Order: sequence, then C-alpha cells, then structure tokens
Amino acid sequence: MKVLKFGGTSVGSAERIKALLDIIRPQERQIVVLSAVAGTTNALVEISQAFTEGDKDRASALIQALHDRYRSLIGELFTTEEGIRNGRELIEYHFNLIDSFSNQLFTPIEEKIILAQGELISTTLFHFHLTELGIRSKLLPALDFMKIDEDNEPKIDFIRENLTELLLQSSDHNLFITQGYICRNAFGEIDNLRRGGSDYTASLIGAAIGADEIQIWTDIDGMHNNDPRIVKGTSPIANLSFNEAAELAYFGAKILHPQSVFPAQRYNVPVRLLNTMEPQASGTLINQEGAAKGIVRSIAAKDGITAIRIQSSRMLLAYGFLRRVFEVFERYKTPIDMITTSEVAISLTIDDTKYLADIEQELKDFGSVEIDRDQTIVCVVGDFGVNTHGYAARVLDAVKHIPIRMISYGGSNYNISMLLQTEHKVEALRSLHNRLF
Repeated sequence: MKVLKFGGTSVGSAERIKALLDIIRPQERQIVVLSAVAGTTNALVEISQAFTEGDKDRASALIQALHDRYRSLIGELFTTEEGIRNGRELIEYHFNLIDSFSNQLFTPIEEKIILAQGELISTTLFHFHLTELGIRSKLLPALDFMKIDEDNEPKIDFIRENLTELLLQSSDHNLFITQGYICRNAFGEIDNLRRGGSDYTASLIGAAIGADEIQIWTDIDGMHNNDPRIVKGTSPIANLSFNEAAELAYFGAKILHPQSVFPAQRYNVPVRLLNTMEPQASGTLINQEGAAKGIVRSIAAKDGITAIRIQSSRMLLAYGFLRRVFEVFERYKTPIDMITTSEVAISLTIDDTKYLADIEQELKDFGSVEIDRDQTIVCVVGDFGVNTHGYAARVLDAVKHIPIRMISYGGSNYNISMLLQTEHKVEALRSLHNRLF
C-alpha cells in the first residue's frame, strides 16, 4: 500500500481537485492524505484571532468571505443535483459550527477545533466528488486514529493499532481518504501537528502500516539544490538520504515538514517528493541509500532566527555551567538550533521567541547577555564525514565577503551551518550556489 499526501495548492481549486485522478489510481490500494484547500488554514487562523480579541463583527465578515469561497467551489466541483446538495449541506454544517463559537468563551481548545475544519471539509468534498464519479472510496477520520501524547509526540503504537483496525473493517475498499494535520491530544481533545503537519501525518501513517512508499505531492518537482525563488538555475535532486533530507527540511527547505522524515527513516519507508503540476517529473527519492559520499547536495536557509550570547568568567574551568544554561530553555520549552562555545562564552540560536524576555532575565544570573534579532541560518548539506576535506574551506571562501555571526561544523556529518544577518541571506545563497555548483 502507498500513502499519497496532497498539499493545499494541490486541492486549491475545483480544477486541481479533479486533476488528482490523473495521479491517484483507484484500483490500487492507497491512503490519500489531504491538506485543507489552499488559503483555508490562514483564514481560519484570522477568524480565531478575531474571536480571541472579541471582535465578533470582524470574525463574522471573515467567516462569510470564506463561506462564499466554498459556495463557489461547490458549484465548480459538482455536476449533479445530489453532488451539489451534499456539498452544500457539508459546508453549511461546518460553517455553522465555526460561527457558533462567537457566543462562547474562546480558548485555545476552541481555536484548535476551528483549525481542524479545513481538512475535514477538503477530505469529505473529495470523497463526495469520487462518489459522484462512481468511484468507491472510504473516509478514514484522522481523529479516530491519529494521537499525540503529553509531550506532543505521536503515539505510533496507538496509530498502528487503530488505523489497522479501520483498514480491516473496510478490506473491500482500495482507496482511503484521511485528513492531514489534525489529531487528538492526550486528553482526547482535537489538536494538530502544527503548520505543515500533513506531511507528518503521511509519514506517521506510512510508518505505522509499513507502507511501500510515501509520496508527498506539492507544487515543485522535488527538493532543489537551492531556493528556486531566490537563486536562478537550481535543479531538483534525484536522491537524498534520510539524514540529508532531515537537515534540509529543518533548516528551511519548505517542500517538506521537518519532522516528517524521522518516522519514515525509523521504519525504513521510502519517501518520494513529486509535483502535481508535472506528474511525469521524477522528483526526489529519499531513502537509506541516498547519501552520495563527498558531494555537496543542497543549500537552504531558515529565517526568523534570534541569536543569544551569554558571557561569564564563571564558565572558565567549571562543570555544570552548560547544563544550567540549557535548563533555562528546557523550562520554557524553547528548542535551540545552533550552539558554539568558547572558554567564557556561549552563543546559541532559537526560532521561538515567545518566552524570550523571561529567558533573557534568567540568563542574566549567569553573566552578560546579548541578543541579536533578524538573523538567518544558512546551511550547506552533503556528506561531510571525518574523512572528507576541503568542503568547509570552499563554503567559507564563498561567503568571505559577508559578515558571519556563528559557524557550526562537526555536530553532524551532513551539515555546515552559518548564522548571518537576514539582509545578507540572498547574497549568501547566490554566492554559495555559484561557488559550490
């Protein structure tokens, strides 16, 4: 069985929803994971913000605008009276539910319920579309099998057990449709895997059932060797290792959700990145054998980085100092991206600044603290194992005219990372591309 995930742009219009049948083969056993229709999640976030702020008029206007968009989609997607009626009844139900929150105390629990509606609508609309065409499909409600624990980590055993049972109950079906992104938390409440989580859903499903392959269908023909929006002349990469793909996804490659690599890697399920606009393109295959020894594979950049530097003479020849610093970030559940140390200073980066003021206050107990915002991590990914040589020199030579805030090399065999001011990102990506490729 294969798992096929389609993102928001792949279901962004009636035309694109219909075109999915050029890719999906209903006679083959498949699970199709769908995101919300393009733009829907952003609209639902705005609606939730309006409810949070108590601005019911703004919320009502936003709901109406999104509702009208779906009314148009129904008219374009369905051709029979029954199909149009089913589609209209579906969106009326969901938009009445969203509107009902205007009269309630609005908390993060209600917000997550609202954010789940996009995937619930898109999957059911596609199911109705297939039914209208006489194609058998089965809806698999993700809320019945996708679960996270108290630490927001997926419960693979729970997913496997419950999904397997649902598949056995419908063993006479080949085509299954389910929602990406949404799940239930440890308390049984509706929750989500955060933005981009549909990739993660597909990977978790593929890992749980031991799929033959996980296919991530987007609007670009695979992972490129640089950001094609910024750099001219980029090209897709035919094959990547799981480790290389994980580094690229985490450090800025938008085509793949950072966490989606690990379940597939753990259970050795190949992942293929493909383009719905060009289904014939070969895309990128990610598997255990993808690493090419001694070759630079790609360059990526991650914006929105904040650098923190702690300097203290108490660090010199002291043990336990780093542990106490890291415990500050642990208490505020703030991950660290990069870290470098010297005898009397630590420099590190974060991308979540929600608790930055509190973190800064606690760090001042250790020494002086400097904070630099508007930073970008640029990473060069390839095979940089202990027996390779010369690559760090080539990378640094390419950006010798750009001020570098931090450098990280050796923590991974697959990554050389540099921190620089965001204003220098475009120049850095282009210079590295010209030098390395």
